[in-house]
Amino acid sequence: YKLVNILHPPRALGNRRNNEYQRTKLKKKRRKTMADQLTDDQISEFKEAFSLFDKDGDGCITTKELGTVMRSLGQNPTEAELQDMINEVDADGNGTIDFPEFLNLMARKMKDTDSEEELKEAFRVFDKDQNGFISAAELRHVMTNLGEKLTDEEVDEMIREADVDGDGQINYDEFVKVMMAK
Repeated sequence: YKLVNILHPPRALGNRRNNEYQRTKLKKKRRKTMADQLTDDQISEFKEAFSLFDKDGDGCITTKELGTVMRSLGQNPTEAELQDMINEVDADGNGTIDFPEFLNLMARKMKDTDSEEELKEAFRVFDKDQNGFISAAELRHVMTNLGEKLTDEEVDEMIREADVDGDGQINYDEFVKVMMAK
């Protein structure tokens, strides 16, 4: 009975339990995909760093060591980010993270860094005079030419939200906020 339940979770136990099972399956798929994005060189580099902190060689590091490992690889997570990552990865709450879990964390962190670089580049492209600001008109041009083809009303709303002081200029921080909310 128990083996059957493990292999094929009963639908009769209710949607909540089945939904949790499905979410766990989806999370595992998503994590696997993220780690698959890493190159062999990146994986080797991360394995080397991971091993430095795996004192007893059992393939696990404590969650407290996670920040140290990530900083050694040039990442700079905040305490809040570390806590979020730890909570997401350490599913059983035992205080350790194995190497595959660590790889998924690093892949996720690198993806975030790539996105930030892309936003900086986009901002530079539309900051014509390189003064650290783009005009509301330039933002309208950016947003209406993205794949989503936003309406004028949607762009106006974004501009109102981003251009806090109403001077018609949007700085980098405001730009990031608008682009991430899109």
